[in-house]
Amino acid sequence: MTITTEFRLRSSALPLVSIPATLPPDELVCSHALCLEPDARVFHVEIDAEHDVSEAQLAALDEVAMVKPLGERGDKTVYKITAELDDSVAPAFDPERFDGAKMKSTTITSEGWHETKEFKDYETFQDFHTTFENHGISLDLISITSNNASSNNATEDGLTDRQREALELAVSRGYYESPRQVTAAELAEELDISQPSLSSLLRRGERQLVTSSLDVPRQLKTLSK
Repeated sequence: MTITTEFRLRSSALPLVSIPATLPPDELVCSHALCLEPDARVFHVEIDAEHDVSEAQLAALDEVAMVKPLGERGDKTVYKITAELDDSVAPAFDPERFDGAKMKSTTITSEGWHETKEFKDYETFQDFHTTFENHGISLDLISITSNNASSNNATEDGLTDRQREALELAVSRGYYESPRQVTAAELAEELDISQPSLSSLLRRGERQLVTSSLDVPRQLKTLSK
């Protein structure tokens, strides 16, 4: 049985809350996050173009180590931001600690993060909750739902963590849109892997998703004539 939770994380030390706290936008959307090192994380954020936030303004923030404009998506400007995590909260973001999948983009305000995540069971969510609280990050639970009908989706789609990460990045960056908004080479650069490795991850992930969703065997025997 998996559970879907909606919650708010509150702490002034959370990554990127300094942007709506000091710059025009009241909120920004994080569509993808990638852990590079224990104390550094890459975020893809979307900011309403009407706020006219510049690359220089973002780079001037203490927590921002690097910023790169990625383009426009509708009425939003997309940036790739490498942020240094505060020492007090960095351990809470260790990707090895929790078996949880982000279901929706994260909304970031000056007060904290608004997220929806799926966990494999209630105990895993409680561990997540306790860890964040122990590092000074308040977690306000908005809703929690048991997913009895689809309890096996998170484990039976067969994707590896790396395949899932590559697919999520490709979707968030518009790789599957027509026309494509990003190239395989650009995705590979963002994941710090070669283009052939990126293409292989996507191909194997796509195949796994198709075969698991259609519930068909990986290989079909040739029909005899």
